[in-house]
Amino acid sequence: MSQDQPQNQGRIKALTAVTKFLRHQWKRLAKIAAGFALLVAALFFLVSWTAHDRCYSNINDVPQRTLGVVLGCAKKIGRYDNSFFNSRVNAAAKLYHAGKVKFLLVSGDNHRNGYDEPTDLKIALINKGVPADHIYCDYAGLRTLDSVIRTHRVFGQNDFVIVSQRFHNERALYIARRSGIPDAVAFNATDVTSDWIFKMYLREIPARIKAVLDVEILGTKPKFLGNKIPIGPHTPPVDAQPIASATESK
Repeated sequence: MSQDQPQNQGRIKALTAVTKFLRHQWKRLAKIAAGFALLVAALFFLVSWTAHDRCYSNINDVPQRTLGVVLGCAKKIGRYDNSFFNSRVNAAAKLYHAGKVKFLLVSGDNHRNGYDEPTDLKIALINKGVPADHIYCDYAGLRTLDSVIRTHRVFGQNDFVIVSQRFHNERALYIARRSGIPDAVAFNATDVTSDWIFKMYLREIPARIKAVLDVEILGTKPKFLGNKIPIGPHTPPVDAQPIASATESK
């Protein structure tokens, strides 16, 4: 008998045992899988339903607020421009120039060297004609929950306009409403027509599950809070001067 024969017999026995288990338990496993799929679908649509009447695609329908909050993302994906980033910048600039908001807060991640979402957003908005002293930066918007709750807790805003793509706005508004910020609304940036949109929607499924868990069960707080930062004409942002590289990036 070769040395490999006992190993092969062991593999065959293990495979046979698994096959028998699946044959006898497939109905139960199918019910569990179906139940999980229904739960995921219910959570996904719960988030959409919670926010459906506060997401605006028409600029004329957006109620006036003091502040618009632009949710950050990467400026580039590899060597290519990120269409999600550009779309959010265009929407935020449109919101500002239409007089729907007086100030903008760009909120995102800059905890890695060479990666600074708020500064990239600020430069892009300056290039769209938004005055530098009307743009506040939140460098601790590490994720959507942090951005939303910090806008309320740190920047002192009870009603504001969130700017991102609709699928992201719905999740942000769900977090806002379930965190005691019921007057927040959202302006939908244009969706991206590319292969990336499918990947983003796939990522949105676990993101929404995590949001529900964070808000309803875990009570997750922002990683950083800190001193209050007032927003208004008498309290310009500390980095109110135009960024030198803004004109260079046109």
